[in-house]
Amino acid sequence: MNTCLASAIALAAISALASQNSPSQLKFEVASVKRVEFGAVESSLNPGILTLKSLPLTVALSQAFKLPMDQIKGPAWLDQDCFDIIARMPEGSTKDQMPAMLQALLADRFKLVEHTESHPREGYAMVVDKSGPKFKEAEKPKDTGGEFSGRLATSGGGRGVVALGRANSAGRVVFKGALSMELVTRILSGKLGAPVQDLTGLEGEYQIDFDWTPDPGSVPATADTASAPAGSLVAAVRQILGLRLERRDAQVETLVIDHIERVPTEN
Repeated sequence: MNTCLASAIALAAISALASQNSPSQLKFEVASVKRVEFGAVESSLNPGILTLKSLPLTVALSQAFKLPMDQIKGPAWLDQDCFDIIARMPEGSTKDQMPAMLQALLADRFKLVEHTESHPREGYAMVVDKSGPKFKEAEKPKDTGGEFSGRLATSGGGRGVVALGRANSAGRVVFKGALSMELVTRILSGKLGAPVQDLTGLEGEYQIDFDWTPDPGSVPATADTASAPAGSLVAAVRQILGLRLERRDAQVETLVIDHIERVPTEN
């Protein structure tokens, strides 16, 4: 994925669709979609209102289909054009239903047509290092009726807060907050440009505090773990989080965009 895409990863911990409602019910009550200039980035669902602000459409596709953005293939403008998407979920719906609702919204407003393909690809397996993880399990959130929040910002904070470096921040990578290992692998996948599979066996959410900027002249972030100097992202993950990234081939699912309109239908 290009720099614009990698720098605008919106991180939302979205579970697989597990609804007992019929597909016809899996739609937002009301939604506003508009193209905007790049600005303050935000991604949240809190409570029951999905907010994606100043984000490339690939972010919405990633959340809708639960795939890292480097596994989405489509026109270049998906990584470049930014949009505000604000949508209200029906009363009684849960965050697990949000991906299907977002898929329906993209099909309605952008006339999205897509299919998936599976190909072998070199990637990484994320495992716990011999010394163990360097983070603790996060406190359980209070019952908020399915509330979920995750915000992209320039600093860390509460549950689900994630910040990622942009092209003009010397490749800085930051993610902080109560995060699942699934979400961590999605972040790393986007930054490494290769799929990362979670084999840690760690379930639930953990209090993560990762802030790394590559040293000038350091090797690329995709260096092998065995030979990675201290300046690489792979080595930083091991040093800061106690997680090891091992090279491994995997069968990877890719979302292929067959058709999508660059200008959404009016609100």
